[in-house]
This record gives sequence, structure tokens and C-alpha cells, in this order.
Amino acid sequence: MGQDDIEIWGGPVDAIVLAAGKGTRMKSDLPKVLHRLAGRPLLDHVLDTAAGAGVGHTVVVVGHEAELVKRTCGRPGLDFALQQPQLGTGHAAQVAMPAVRTGGWCVVLAGDVPLLRVSTLRRLIEGTVRGGAAASVLTCVVDDAGAYGRIVKDQAGNVQRIVEARDATAAELAIGEYNSGVFCFRAADLAEALANLTTDNDQGEYYLTDTVAYLVGRGRAVTAVRADDPGEVVGINTVDELAVAETLLAGRAR
Repeated sequence: MGQDDIEIWGGPVDAIVLAAGKGTRMKSDLPKVLHRLAGRPLLDHVLDTAAGAGVGHTVVVVGHEAELVKRTCGRPGLDFALQQPQLGTGHAAQVAMPAVRTGGWCVVLAGDVPLLRVSTLRRLIEGTVRGGAAASVLTCVVDDAGAYGRIVKDQAGNVQRIVEARDATAAELAIGEYNSGVFCFRAADLAEALANLTTDNDQGEYYLTDTVAYLVGRGRAVTAVRADDPGEVVGINTVDELAVAETLLAGRAR
């Protein structure tokens, strides 16, 4: 475990997959990440993408029906971390960090975003590793980013922070570039930033996105890597969205 990623990237690359949620809007007792897309759990698609991109070790953060998720999706090179209680995306990453290898990089993925292409994730890792950034965020640009967090940049185009839609001003809501929820961090920078998160936001939670402003505030580069296809980063929150994902995935095979 871990040799392939070291050979590809020059150091270990781990992944944290956020998969603790219940998925209430799916109207099912089944954990959201175990709902099936093309006959397989959503989480399996995410794990396959990570492995295909050269990630050597993955930590899945579980919560709701944790043992069922473990039994269903366990595989070699995979660890699980229990998030209980669930205090936000930043807290989920904090729970996973003790199992993340040091001295390399760490990708953060969502267990309910199953359509991300291996090539896109590789491009994100490449941009972080080769560019010497502390972190990179995968973004998309659309006319209306809806409930997604906005990417705030300075006049030179440098990423400054990510603001959640519920905390954004009218001017920030007008920004079309949004956070896909997919990140790549230098592992040491992620650990430091997570240790300094606060809950000073509308939800009173630890936001993973606040790591960006923390790192930028300490003079470390955070870059944005754009996904060419917004369909790659569609999140599955409802049965209707799962049906849309089925259609998108079937379209790739034609």
C-alpha cells in the first residue's frame, strides 16, 4: 500500500472521503453513500476514482449506519474514521487526520459526488504538487452557482477564501465560480489549518472551506483548478438527483 502514489507523485497521496451523512432528503433509512448508481454504491464510484488517480491510501469518514458502510464498501488500502457527533465538514476532516500519512498530500472528496473523472482528480493533484501550492480547490464556473460556496479572489486572480452561500453578501453571491467540494492539500498544511478552525459562521460548525482563508492569511498559495464539465461534480442529495446522475453516466458510455 502506498508505493504507486509515491512513484507517481514523489510522495504519499492520501484521500479523505466525507461519508458520514444520513441523507435525509433521499427519504430512505439507507445511508446516502450506499444508494446505487449503475448498480454500485455511490461511495464505490468515489473510491474507484481516488484509486485510479494514484491515491495510495484512503480514509472514509463514517457516521450514520457506520458499520453497514464499512461492511459494504471495505477494501484493501482503506481505513474508516467515525465522526460522532457530526460538527461539520472541517470536523469530519479533523476526525480523519490521525490516519493520514505525513510528508505528502491529501485529497478531500465527498462520498456523494460519484461522477468525478479520474483525469480531473489527477489534474487537481498535479496542480498542487507541481505548483508547490499549500492547497488547490476544484471549481466550476456557471451563471448562477445557487447554494454552492463562492470562490473569492483578489484583483490578480489569486484565491483568497471560500464563502458559503448562506454567509455570502449580495456581491459574493453574484460570483459564478463555485467550490465543488473537492480539494487537494499538502498534508502538513491541512493538519495545521484544521487545528485552527473556529465555528464563527451561520451554522455554528467547523467548515473545511475555512482552511483556505487560514492558509492564505499565512502567505501560502491556494490555487483554483477548474473542472471542464459541471456534471462531474454534481452532488446526490435526492432521488431525482440520483436519476440525473444515472443519465449523465449513461451518456458517457455512448
